[in-house]
Order: sequence, then structure tokens, then C-alpha cells
Amino acid sequence: MIDYLCSMPLTNDEKKFMEWWAENRSRQNKPFYLVWMGIPLGIAFALPILLNFLLGRYWYKRADSVGASQFNPLVLGFALILIITFVGIFYKKHTWDQREQKYMELKAKKTREDRNLT
Repeated sequence: MIDYLCSMPLTNDEKKFMEWWAENRSRQNKPFYLVWMGIPLGIAFALPILLNFLLGRYWYKRADSVGASQFNPLVLGFALILIITFVGIFYKKHTWDQREQKYMELKAKKTREDRNLT
């Protein structure tokens, strides 16, 4: 069964993916690209933290009084920037690794296919 699945010819989508990834793989692994393209997901993680902090005074009065006396906006800003950067880089690097794995599998499949045709 596995030999049959491995010997199936590449579909058009798989061929298109291989061509696209061969062209774009080096560009998408650059640190600046990882940060820049990962920012939206990083913001999606950091925004609830910021909202919880800002809206906390309405649901827990003691936290508001302690937070107001010990609050340093630089720490919060630095933490949010770290979260956005880390999540963005981690997500895009993980996506790159998944695509690279798929590319390598398809490349091996194409090699086996070419070898079987000759």
C-alpha cells in the first residue's frame, strides 16, 4: 500500500508548489522577512494581554490599585514587543520548516518517479 502511494505521480498542485518553493525558499528564511510577515500573528497574541491589563481595573479593584502603584509602562511595552517578535519569528520559521519538509518529500517522490520511468 505504501509503495503504491509513493509511486503515484505528482499532481499539478504539487508541481506548482515545488516550482514556487524553489524560487521563494531562500527569501522566506531571512530574519527580516520572518519578523515582518509574522507581526500580525504576534499582535494577535499581544493584544489580549494589553486589553486584559487596560480593562483589569473594571473587574478587579485591588489589581488596579497595586498595578497603578507599581506600573512601569516601559516594562509593558518591552514585554509586548518581545512577545510580538518571538511569536512572529517562531510562527514563520515553523511554517518555513513545514514547507521545506513538504518540498523535500515531493522532491524525493519526483526522484523515485523519474527513476521508475527509466
